[in-house]
Amino acid sequence: MTEPRDPRTIAATNGVAADTSYGAVIAPIHLSTTYKFPAFEKPGPYDYSRLGNPTRDQLADTLAKLEGGARAVVVSSGMAALDLALSSLRPGDLLVAPHDCYGGTHRLLSLRAARGHYAVAFVDQTDPAALEAAFARKPKVVLIETPSNPLMRVVDIRRVTGLARAAGALSVVDNTFLSPALQRPLSLGADLVVHATTKFLNGHSDVVGGAVVAADATVGDELAAWANTIGVTGSPFDAYLTLRGVRTLFVRVEQQQRTAGRLAAFLAGHPAVAAVYYPGLASHPGHALAQAQQSGFGAMLSFELVGGREAVRQVVGRVQVFTLAESLGGVESLISHAETMTHAAMDPEARAIAGITGGLLRLSIGLEAEDDLLADLAQALDAVQAG
Repeated sequence: MTEPRDPRTIAATNGVAADTSYGAVIAPIHLSTTYKFPAFEKPGPYDYSRLGNPTRDQLADTLAKLEGGARAVVVSSGMAALDLALSSLRPGDLLVAPHDCYGGTHRLLSLRAARGHYAVAFVDQTDPAALEAAFARKPKVVLIETPSNPLMRVVDIRRVTGLARAAGALSVVDNTFLSPALQRPLSLGADLVVHATTKFLNGHSDVVGGAVVAADATVGDELAAWANTIGVTGSPFDAYLTLRGVRTLFVRVEQQQRTAGRLAAFLAGHPAVAAVYYPGLASHPGHALAQAQQSGFGAMLSFELVGGREAVRQVVGRVQVFTLAESLGGVESLISHAETMTHAAMDPEARAIAGITGGLLRLSIGLEAEDDLLADLAQALDAVQAG
């Protein structure tokens, strides 16, 4: 039988019924930290779990196949994955990063730059002139986050990775918001893809993890060696849970994005809402580009309230189905306030440049009934509108 090529089949079956010891259908959890050497100076395929573990390797193999990459490295968190992907940078090297990236990313890059580990230029990657100026500075790595968190700006992956390649720079794409169910950056020219597997890949808000997928096997091997050296590889049990989540990735995301589209359309017509940021809306400036490089619009959206921060306080205090919490991508719907939660670490000036205001709310759409989520938002917004 030929190996499955459809990503849906890979997600559901990669590693299933592969156990040679007992014929287990579901891949077992290998919790052992250490492994027996068959003989003196003859290590087996595994010797110590920080370096290699069968359960973690099964997840890595599945993620690599889903992204169309040569090798994946599974690590302990999304931030560890990003830091690992940028580990080739040296003092004096320039990293070009999105000006409106996730707050934790902005914090990591700013603190690394402050310590002299590398230089960072935060750039609006939807602005051709800004990109041209950034590439004129000869960066070593370009980080792309699309759609961006939380304003859902869509960056042309083909164009930016093409510019990076011409400049001799490594291109890294954060694919956390869409997952390989909806976007495959390596096929668009990226060298590396990073994930917070905590989010859509796991999908159940019960595991913190990350992964880096490399287009080139040699680069992947180097990243794996460095992950072992600095000790950021993920735990076997977390890998097992994440692989369990990956099995249902496609069906979860399909339902979640369908609901997200309906909620975005509702919010766009509500008088208490000043703006909606969702690439699935025809009015979104990145709508056509999203159609071209994505296979769906995703389950994340943000919106701006007319009443600013006070209106935010009222809305988050009134919702009953949505939960006020950080993170995203789980089966439960979450509402968060970027200014005081996910992007609180960014200084006010950086938030203003990115367009993150006190009236901005972000939604992660789960698997609840569409009508219940719609009614929940409607009653909260209507109450604010009524004063």
